[in-house]
Amino acid sequence: MRTTTVGKGRRRALPVLVVLALVLAGCGRGQTATIDIPDDPGVVRTESGAVRGTVSADHRLFAGIPYAAPPVGALRWQPPAPVAQWSGFRDATQPGPRCIQDASNDVDRSETSEDCLTLNVWTPPPTGEPRPVMVWIHGGSFINGSGDIYNARRLASRGDMVVVTINYRLGALGFLAHPALGPAGDVGNYGLADQQAALRWVHDNIAAFGGDPDKVTIAGESAGGMAVCDHLVAPGSAGLFNAAIVQSGPCQAQYDLPTAERTSEKYAADAGCGDPATVAACLRGLPPERLQTPVLYGRIGTEQLSGPVTGTRTLPVDPMTGAARGVAANVPTMIGTTADEFTLFTALQYIRGRAFDATHYPELLSQAFGANAGVVAQQYPPDQFGGSVPLAYSAAVTDGVFACPADRLAGSLSTNQPVYFSEFDDPGAPAPEPLHTAPFPVGAGHSLELRYLFDVGGAPALDPAQQRLSDEMIDYWIGFISSGSPGAGWPAMHGDAGERISLQPNGNRVIADFGETHRCDFWAGLKS
Repeated sequence: MRTTTVGKGRRRALPVLVVLALVLAGCGRGQTATIDIPDDPGVVRTESGAVRGTVSADHRLFAGIPYAAPPVGALRWQPPAPVAQWSGFRDATQPGPRCIQDASNDVDRSETSEDCLTLNVWTPPPTGEPRPVMVWIHGGSFINGSGDIYNARRLASRGDMVVVTINYRLGALGFLAHPALGPAGDVGNYGLADQQAALRWVHDNIAAFGGDPDKVTIAGESAGGMAVCDHLVAPGSAGLFNAAIVQSGPCQAQYDLPTAERTSEKYAADAGCGDPATVAACLRGLPPERLQTPVLYGRIGTEQLSGPVTGTRTLPVDPMTGAARGVAANVPTMIGTTADEFTLFTALQYIRGRAFDATHYPELLSQAFGANAGVVAQQYPPDQFGGSVPLAYSAAVTDGVFACPADRLAGSLSTNQPVYFSEFDDPGAPAPEPLHTAPFPVGAGHSLELRYLFDVGGAPALDPAQQRLSDEMIDYWIGFISSGSPGAGWPAMHGDAGERISLQPNGNRVIADFGETHRCDFWAGLKS
């Protein structure tokens, strides 16, 4: 007997920071009665039980599969525990709820829950041949987002590979580092531990979905890119992946344990859990809605974020230091940025009423660069950007926070392993309509390259030249995930030397002036 399950499509409103809208099938969640379907491509047996997903002509989707026990009650702020076995067939036709997240910055009104440690598996039609695997870690400043907003149909079907998208604990529930919550020196990285648990699930189960557990690439953008950097140096991630992709990950923006503990102690006190004798029980007794406000360890320009904590057993060293010392995982790595990273954030802040004018320029730079604001202002005067304060400010943060740290990371990693560096540079990249109300161009802003890789909505369609670029970008990723190299025409870096590729609709090209364009000598001198 052979049956398939096909769900009805639905769209969700999503935060623009992680792009918008994903069509996913949905019929309900939970368990179904045990039935005998020995050859149904919509049914897969995992180590915890069987799941029934959706089947289409060019792909399969198994959504909302739990990879760890619900981190609730006594398991709140604990490492992820094994998922319980189930009988029958678990319905895997729609994603699980998003993890609890920042309600003040959330335009996605779909369900959230502490019971959120699920993943989605996209596969091409089964053939019996093991396929390479990509595990995607979503962005959102470690305070927002979910794995199910990334429709990986094109990557799976065009690339003949398996794509896994994951949820992980966010904000305070994922990264609160109060010393009362765990062993000394090992608090604050619950969301990172969730990602490791998902990678272990992939190692143990992905063969049943047609994937090759010995050919796993971890990939992520923004906060997800930062997480990939962390896995490159985290002891518990060793051996769980064979290649890495870092997209727009400001991997220098990590937080040390003393800073995180001080911030977390204040967070607990503000939540009414300030008594040292009872703080852990008090925090674990709070309703989850009291923990929607994220713990914020720092900022990137105008943006605040949570995130993993360095100087801990889970993450002993920050990834920039680890890469410079040669202790990062020795795996092929792709590193990508966008040409105008911070214009998207500047546009969002402008829409929300933030002033970007000459009077406020010193304040903006001070917020982003502290005591270095004055020398940054001299290096990035608005008159070099057509008199535009928003563009001058965006260029400074793009260069100082994204472009040059990424280039420095690539240089460190490439002394021991092949590294392929790219800059997405489509000045007309489709952006969500609200961003067009800003009085300056967003250009190739942060996250806008993602709709060239995943099926997403919320912005105008790609034109023919952009569609060509999209196909080329997907093919580069396919080559890298399959073989460790994106293919001919994209040379690997070797230390600080080597080439970077510029991804453009009118033809990709190798660029030799990345450092000059982004003033990396200035930022290197400022850092020291």
